[in-house]
Amino acid sequence: MARVLINLDVDDMERAVAFYTQALGLDVGRRFDGEFVELLGAESPIYLLLKAPDTQPFAGAPHLRSYERHWTPVHLDFVVDDLDASIAQALASGAAVESEPTRHAYGRLALLRDPFGHGFCLLQFEGRGYDELEQMTGD
Repeated sequence: MARVLINLDVDDMERAVAFYTQALGLDVGRRFDGEFVELLGAESPIYLLLKAPDTQPFAGAPHLRSYERHWTPVHLDFVVDDLDASIAQALASGAAVESEPTRHAYGRLALLRDPFGHGFCLLQFEGRGYDELEQMTGD
């Protein structure tokens, strides 16, 4: 089985550490240097990587790094016990709500963005969580 590590580029390390520890209750595991910090408390460690704006993310990249709101097909979902309290905590820490909570078969979901342009969701499972989406097979 592969081990998943989550890496987020940020343009201000101390602001990013403050946001993720305050908004989501994560803890600093290790500081490798001023450009690389490990956050613990989620099921997978999250690594904050200091990267300057307007730099290339890889050789030949068609776009430079930008910390304005951007869309990517990959995002983080943080499962929380109390969606409303978690939204309030995230907002107080600098997040912005992009979509008010919606109800689904598996629970309630809110879409937010962090101060670095990354989208993320807060998800409060209800009932059997994602298992509520399973089709009855008749077995």
